Amino acid sequence: MLQFELVAIRVWRPVKKLMATECIDVFCHCLPPRFCAAVAKAAAVPLVMFQRAQRIVVMGNLKARLRLLDEFPGYRQIISLAGPPIEVLAPAATVELASVANDEMARWVEASNGRLCGFAAALPMNDPVASMAEIRRAVLELGAVGIQIYTSTGGFALDEPRFQPIFNIMAELDRPILLHPTRSMKIADYPSERMSKYDLWWALGWPHETTLAMTRLAFAGIFNRQPRLKIITHHVGGTMPMLAGRLGPGMELLGTRNPPGTEAYVQTPLEGRPLDACKMFYADTASFGSQAAIQCGLEFFGAQRLLFASDMPFDPGQGPDYIRSTLAALAAMDLDEHQHQRILVENARHLFKLTYT
Repeated sequence: MLQFELVAIRVWRPVKKLMATECIDVFCHCLPPRFCAAVAKAAAVPLVMFQRAQRIVVMGNLKARLRLLDEFPGYRQIISLAGPPIEVLAPAATVELASVANDEMARWVEASNGRLCGFAAALPMNDPVASMAEIRRAVLELGAVGIQIYTSTGGFALDEPRFQPIFNIMAELDRPILLHPTRSMKIADYPSERMSKYDLWWALGWPHETTLAMTRLAFAGIFNRQPRLKIITHHVGGTMPMLAGRLGPGMELLGTRNPPGTEAYVQTPLEGRPLDACKMFYADTASFGSQAAIQCGLEFFGAQRLLFASDMPFDPGQGPDYIRSTLAALAAMDLDEHQHQRILVENARHLFKLTYT
């Protein structure tokens, strides 16, 4: 019988300097200390994932993070909070926690001397009205370049009408949404079981949650209502790039698989083909260094909708590993210079309206 032993997270050590490669990492995470202190005060029960993330030095230590970034000349980051979602951490204090988080991320960007070129605002998604106010404050007053939301909110789907104003305002402001998966161990692999095994809630569940949220939004007609909306999906769009056949020819049979009396479950306001709507999302390259996954995402979304991201610092080396391996995977791919620059830099500059020099 296989047995696994928990080991302490390895302390980051400086890595050999790489050749200068200009790139913008659009999906990497942080936990500023003041935010963590506010969570500790507001949360009824400490969460393991949140405590684990705080043990990563560069997650909450800006000086240590900038020292690490110095090992990658030309590399910049757009930061966003690490999970779990704020409404999971402390449901009754989400408005305050989002405000603290955004204030602190703005301060980090200001103090980074250009190495952090922006932040994606956190939102109190269990309060859509308050989320609207925080979006305007974060973008218009603090300089947020986008927002981060999760694939569900308290078990409710993003395509529910109460969340539509959030998508509307992001289209109005012409700022992108970072879509991060969320799923817990409490969602069992099978109905007969109490919890998920072997970290499959994360390894398989998170890509599934991403794909499910994307497809539900597409069928809900999100891009018909807001064709300018920009949603960047984490981890190369989950399993979406593998499903072109199912969402293409397979969905031509929509409704024929269901028994009589369930017609409401296949009615959709979507105009056009489901596959075309799904291709209107953007995706990042955060694949834990898998060249095959990035290649699949490239073929599905195209270079014009793929952005560099590493998921830093959730790697065994506490920061540098996924940056290095993702850059190496892209360098090994058969990309022309134009495609390479689009993925590494230009798509991010355009979507997030970055003006740094």
